[in-house]
Formats: sequence, C-alpha cells, structure tokens
Amino acid sequence: MKALSTTFEVAIIGGGVIGLAVARALAQRGMRDVLLIERANLGAEASSAAAGMLAPQAEADCDDDFFRLCCQSRDLYPAFAQSLHEETGVDIELETSGTLYLAFSEEDESELEKRYAWQASAGLEVEKLSAGTVRLHESCISEDVRAALRFPLDTQVENRRLISALAAANEALGLRVLTGVSVDSLNIIRNRVSGIETSRGFLSCEKVVIAGGAWTNQVLSEALPNPRIEPVRGQMVSFEAMPQIARQVIYSPRGYLVPRLGGRLLAGSTTEQAGFDKRVTAAGVNSIVTSALEISPSIAGLPLTSSWAGLRPRAADGLPGLGPCAEIAGVFYATGHYRNGILLTPITGELLARVIVDEEISPPLQIFSPDRFQLVNAC
Repeated sequence: MKALSTTFEVAIIGGGVIGLAVARALAQRGMRDVLLIERANLGAEASSAAAGMLAPQAEADCDDDFFRLCCQSRDLYPAFAQSLHEETGVDIELETSGTLYLAFSEEDESELEKRYAWQASAGLEVEKLSAGTVRLHESCISEDVRAALRFPLDTQVENRRLISALAAANEALGLRVLTGVSVDSLNIIRNRVSGIETSRGFLSCEKVVIAGGAWTNQVLSEALPNPRIEPVRGQMVSFEAMPQIARQVIYSPRGYLVPRLGGRLLAGSTTEQAGFDKRVTAAGVNSIVTSALEISPSIAGLPLTSSWAGLRPRAADGLPGLGPCAEIAGVFYATGHYRNGILLTPITGELLARVIVDEEISPPLQIFSPDRFQLVNAC
C-alpha cells in the first residue's frame, strides 16, 4: 500500500463470499471508492470449505422469516450466476437438478411427513416419493430407504468457482483489495466511524462493513452491538467417483452427498465446538463416512481423496446480523451467516448495497438488524 492514510468511502472487513458480494453490489451502484480487506486470502476460510448447497427447503423445519430470506436468495442465483459469467467468463456451475431428502427409519419418516405437510400447505414445490421411485431418481441410494422428498428448486453451486468469479468481478470493477492484512479495531469519534486500525497502519473511511465471519469479534469495540460470533467447525471429505454415482444433492437427517463435475463427490458434515481449530479428526471423518454409507453403500468402493474443515460463523441466536448499526453511524454488519453463507451471498450483497447507497432499510434488515444484540461491554 503506497499511502496508509488514504481515505476510502467504504471499507469492507472480510474477503469471503459475503464481503466480495457486498463490494461488487456497491460498485454496480456506482460506488467505486471501496476497499476490501482480508486477513488471509480471498475466500480461504468458510467460503472455500463449504459444500455449496442452496437448499433452504431441505433444511428448514418451519416457515419463518429466516426461511423466507433463504428462499429469496436461492431464487436470485440463476440471474446471479448468469451475470457473473457475463462479467468474468467464470461458470460457477449452478446445478439445478434438485435435492433429495431421504428417510431410513420410522423417526425419519415422521420428520419427512411433517416437512412435506407444512411445505405443501404453504404452496412450496415439494414432491413425496416412495422408496422405489426415489431409487429410480438415483440408483446409488441404499435399498434400506423407506421414503423421500424431492425439492426441485433446491440446488447447488461450486463455491470455489463462486469465490473466483466474485474476485474477478471486483477486479474488473477496479475495486481495491488487500489480502494478508488484519483489522485490529474501528476508530470511532462522536458516535461515528472515522477509520480502521490495521496491521499495516490506520486507514480513514466514512463507512465500514463488518463481514469478518468467525473472526468478527476481533474488530468489535465496546460501543458496538456484539452478536457473539463463535466458530463452529465443520469437517468434510471428498471421494473420487468416475463416473459420478449421483446426479443431484442427496440428504439424510445425518449427512449429505454433493456430486460435482469432474468426478468429485463431497460428503459432510460435522458440527463441532472446537474454537479456531481447523484440524480434521478421525472421529469426524468416521462420522461423515458412516452417514454417507447409509445413503449409498456404493461409497465403500470409492477412493477417499481429501478431507478438510472450515469454521462457520454462528451468532448467539443462530441468525445473521445484517444492516446498519444504530449506535454508531457508518457501521454496517454482514456477518453470522453460520451454515448459509453461500446460499445468502446474492441477497446479502443486494441488501447491504441498497442500505449503504440508497439508505433503503428493507424488511429483512429490520428483522435481522445487529441492534438486537447487546453492546460489547454489556455481555
């Protein structure tokens, strides 16, 4: 950086898919004086560790505000993927063959029936399949399957290509990106942000977007709402399936399989309180493989080619913090997406850009406002 005292209109803290999407959406609305700061490499944390599923219906237990936000973001993906491809030439491999949700026990069937009942009554697209019918969809599924739901609108995306596309889009828009630079704190004067203290020195700015994922707490001062973000470790494994044994995402209540182009078959995942420890464990891999074998015994013959872990950013109430901070002018939150960062990428970018550029506080920003959390020094 040639001049650490350079003033930017907006500084975005965090270079995962959320920070990248916010930066792109701001630039598309004419705001080009934007600096994105990432402590490591772009998308190197939860964004690259994810499975890339866009499956709100498969994962939801009820129809609430968060479910509706997730569905709205999922439905933005076709246009989002197309525009990214036009801007960068990168295909984010949006797969639209749907998602299967399997039942293997009486308890699973009961849960499946409840999910079908409320979604069908809400007019959502969902199909109930018999054991024989679901195996016609995917022959790799275990003969022990008892029933299934099919969600034709739940899809998946190649999250690592999404990172590449967003990074390329921001570069094409001429936005400034700094990697390997950490943000230590926000500088606040008379209840307004005036800049950020970084590992490379002070930078002044008029607005700050906190999109630091699991590392959000490290930049919060006592004057700011504290969503108490905690890292939740999720381990994953990848098999080599040539040819691919499945065409669509397959869920059970205990795990999932995600087929990818090129022969990768992802399986996941764990949910662990392990601090910032991203190591893969034997117990974690065993749990994932056991769940994968329940879905498809064919897994047993596939080479296990890689394993990894990521840290999901979970807020105290499990919901994201989105929008402006009432306590400090110029501070905006886009954090705490937990298991849904990839899914919520397009809508988060749009909502934050609208409120920053147009001062439009849409209903989701009221519902998921960071102001619902206590100040840091009140915890």
